[in-house]
Amino acid sequence: MSKQKKLDSETRQFFKLLADVIFSNPFSFDKKMIEDVIGRTIDEQSDEHHYLALMPFLKMHLDKLDAQGINSIATVNVKDKVLLEYAYRFEVYHEYVDEFEELIKRQLAQGSEPVTVWFAKPLIKQLINRGLSEEDALRNLALFYQLRRAYYFIEQSLSGNAPCMQHLRHSLWNHVFTYDVRLYVDHLWDRMEDFSTLLLGETGTGKGTAAAAIGRSGLIPFDIKKGCFSTSFTETFVAINLSEFSENLIESELFGHRKGAFTGAIDHYKGLFERCSKNGSLFLDEIGDVAVPIQIKLLNVLQDRYFTPVGSHESHRFEGRVIAATNQSLDDLRQQGLFRDDFYYRLSSDVIEVPTLRQRLRETPSELCQLVDLLLLRLTGKRSDSLTNKIMDSLSLNLPKDYAWPGNVRELEQAVRSIILSGEYKTAINISEEENDWLSQVPCGQITAQDLLAHYCNMLYSQTGTYEEVSEITDMDRRTVKKYIEMVNK
Repeated sequence: MSKQKKLDSETRQFFKLLADVIFSNPFSFDKKMIEDVIGRTIDEQSDEHHYLALMPFLKMHLDKLDAQGINSIATVNVKDKVLLEYAYRFEVYHEYVDEFEELIKRQLAQGSEPVTVWFAKPLIKQLINRGLSEEDALRNLALFYQLRRAYYFIEQSLSGNAPCMQHLRHSLWNHVFTYDVRLYVDHLWDRMEDFSTLLLGETGTGKGTAAAAIGRSGLIPFDIKKGCFSTSFTETFVAINLSEFSENLIESELFGHRKGAFTGAIDHYKGLFERCSKNGSLFLDEIGDVAVPIQIKLLNVLQDRYFTPVGSHESHRFEGRVIAATNQSLDDLRQQGLFRDDFYYRLSSDVIEVPTLRQRLRETPSELCQLVDLLLLRLTGKRSDSLTNKIMDSLSLNLPKDYAWPGNVRELEQAVRSIILSGEYKTAINISEEENDWLSQVPCGQITAQDLLAHYCNMLYSQTGTYEEVSEITDMDRRTVKKYIEMVNK
């Protein structure tokens, strides 16, 4: 057996810094961290992802090691083995980034049938040649695919340069992989089902899109015999809008039922918990509308991981993850006894706020044009500067300055459709003369300061739709805002 070698101090330090970068959140651009690794400044405005700046330096170090006879993790001592394996993983992953991207697109086009992974054999061989076992190579192939899918869906479906959107993408990545991918790889890659997520935000902000990005980003094992991943990611996201079902029907939709369980149950029915795969996520939208008895049943599933279909005594194990969302204030519902505290805490391993369009435009006004451009691309299949400019001109002409967009991105999408069809968009929100009457009383001194403040809060609430937004604008406590608004609407 040949004597194992040691990395020199310069190479070891490079690999340590490299590991800190490559396992960090890719949606957090830390320019200094990367410059520390490569020893020079980089262009922060480049369209290329900042990881690409690392590749020439990684190749230089690996070529030097190859020349020294260090070409696999088996050739170095235990102390250096982990660092070298991280470097080899990063090397192979980036060599196949384009192939993974193409695989994602082919799978989207093909749907539920898993696509053959044409590059799997050479990738696995490279990892084995670098000293990994076949089992580790297969797991890394699955991890590489997961990493690329998560980046693809978070970046592609949640665009926007506003700081709040950058923070949203950062939060979604952490939900899938934790804040340090090493923690996920070493300890949690097969145990993430215990981590639920709660998405909060107004109607139309894109909570469903955020949930889908998470749901399509789970780890899917590679089936070496079939030459494909065991499941198509198009099948790993299962969603339900709970507000669409009565309390009697929700239980059946969630947990399923057996033939004869109730009048009309003419056959066995698989509920969403049974249809959600081990590698998938179940999205419970409008969780704030669920009655307390159903909350208790859901809490039991989240705690024990078992559920029972209606009319059955047979327990089934649920191995997926749960994502829940609501546009309501859960704090208010909890205070009113309409939402259980224990259920809230079990759902909220991670609480992610999906920002309003108002917040996005307040932070980055140019985002409106970017969103219009993206919506037109989805609607027409191509970019058109002239059509984007036409939409922007119409919005400017038909809407007041600093329009609050109470319907958020969903309203903007409808506005774009309306302008394409009719040439204009007319908002449905109008302030009546009666609602404006309090303003006419101000010059005459006919309104108290308390009433003035109450009507002002109410006006803002009609524009924004949330107590939180009014609280931010008026610099008052949310409960005080709510009190004033209720005064007007008694």
